[in-house]
Amino acid sequence: MIKNKQLLLLFLWTAIAFILRFANLDSKPLWTDEFSTLVFSLGNSFRGVPIDRAIDLSTLLQPLQLRPDADTADVLRNLLLESNHPPVYFMLAHWWMRLFGPSEDSLVWIGRALPALLGVISVPAIYFLGKFAFSSRLVGQCAAAMMAVSPYGIYLAQEARHYTLGILLVIASLFCLALAAKKLQQRAPLPIWAVLIWVVVNCLGIAVHYFFVLTLCAEAIALITVMWQQFNEKLPIDNSQQPNIWQFQIIWRLFAVAIGTLTGGLVWLPVFLSNKYGSELTNWIVSGDRTFLSWVNPIFQALAGWITVMSLLPVESPNLAVVVASAIAMTIFFILVLPLLRGALKTSLKTSDTRLGTVIFGGFVLGAIFLFFSFAYILGIDLTRGARYNFVYFPGVILLLGATLAVIFNTPTAKSQWFNLPAVEIAGKKAVLLILAMGFFSGVTVNSNLGYRKYYKPDILIPIIRELSKVPVLIATTQSTHVEIGELMGIGWEWERSSAKDFVADVTDVRKKEEVKAFDPPLFLLANLKKDAQEIAAGTLDKTLSQLERPLDLWLVNFRAPVNLEAQKCQVESRDLPAVDGYEYQVYHCS
Repeated sequence: MIKNKQLLLLFLWTAIAFILRFANLDSKPLWTDEFSTLVFSLGNSFRGVPIDRAIDLSTLLQPLQLRPDADTADVLRNLLLESNHPPVYFMLAHWWMRLFGPSEDSLVWIGRALPALLGVISVPAIYFLGKFAFSSRLVGQCAAAMMAVSPYGIYLAQEARHYTLGILLVIASLFCLALAAKKLQQRAPLPIWAVLIWVVVNCLGIAVHYFFVLTLCAEAIALITVMWQQFNEKLPIDNSQQPNIWQFQIIWRLFAVAIGTLTGGLVWLPVFLSNKYGSELTNWIVSGDRTFLSWVNPIFQALAGWITVMSLLPVESPNLAVVVASAIAMTIFFILVLPLLRGALKTSLKTSDTRLGTVIFGGFVLGAIFLFFSFAYILGIDLTRGARYNFVYFPGVILLLGATLAVIFNTPTAKSQWFNLPAVEIAGKKAVLLILAMGFFSGVTVNSNLGYRKYYKPDILIPIIRELSKVPVLIATTQSTHVEIGELMGIGWEWERSSAKDFVADVTDVRKKEEVKAFDPPLFLLANLKKDAQEIAAGTLDKTLSQLERPLDLWLVNFRAPVNLEAQKCQVESRDLPAVDGYEYQVYHCS
């Protein structure tokens, strides 16, 4: 009876996770990283997109077409030549694409469905890890419920990227870590089968995302913490007659995991070091001059990421009243909840059944945070700028939340108190339901594109172009990597998805023929931007304009070179136009 109840609850959390991750899956615009995933997973290349000349919409979007003859060798070759990511997820996504054979209408949904499905699978996975690590079904259920509704988890699951596969492998690696910690507590060696599985999982993790190395380093910190505490006999020992933890066989098994993982990881080192795109694609996280903002930004960026594990109401809504109300509600929520979580964490550390799990995952999360801030303040690489990189320790946070929610759930009356202020009392079960309800509504916020909104918003730019330009359009940008191609692809893809064709079909007035031409697809120009040679890109633009018919509207979008278009008789638009996230633009009317 108890087993059936547990399975029913787990099914409920999994169903909620499925709904939250698959709802509105293809409604948000694609952004550059997702275009990279789709192009490489299809076995295609960005190198086929012509540069330094005007191209039409179909040519720009050609890399998004399914090629029947493409295979995993094409995926591997194109990815390693043009990107800085390892190939495992892209090869898996290629097989996924081949299975469904996506059309133009279904490409976005199918591309995002795989990570969404992996995100759903993470719910039962975290349940079994929580149940094993803490020897508690309740901890497993609380962790599964939190994983199901976490707005951060939903955000990652609705991206056509590899992060949810990384999360599953982090969970698998943490399972091995928990087993190792238990064996250390028992002063027994890690089984050979566990050593082999741990090494395979770790090597796969590195082959999915190089930042999985941060997960492994954080695990090492956590394991050292447990060993140090065992050495000082601060954790309970099942049998005092067991050998010392420094016995050869116990330590050698752990070293075998480290050596095997290191060997598997070093396979990718030559690929990583020889990749010419590595620095170009990751410059955005490298800090330049050490200004005041570069010192404080990592703190606030990290806090923003941590908050969204539990709560994210529509603070990115265009309606100011909604933003203010959401911010107030989230503030009240955390004022009430944080003392409850802090007190429950202390209780979990003092309880013999849950102390080991709390120590190991607490050490893991703190170790990962230490690494993130070390990168930011010592190496000048600010990983906190990309909230998605928190995937390397996200499951550890969920496990700690599961442990604390289990404590709160078993507390008849939980007290929320800051310092010596009056305490707010709430029933433990109601407090847990409140936290999960906040997570659920936050998840709806994310899949409704009111939280973790896409940085690039071509869906806002397209109506501006149509409203302003009544003549043929050339959209031009400078190009250094495939990121800029993805930026233009976003505009082209949204243009195709829009209702322009329906609008044209509805126009029956013959006198509006010329006006309707403005809704024909624009031309696109990718002007190659060579280092320290911006005048070449400007010259390419000038040459292209001289070859096109007039009248023409030129839209410079993220064009990173100075231009002088007087000789081309192009006048800049004098009106102030709305800002669009991800796209800095300027309009010229060429007669």
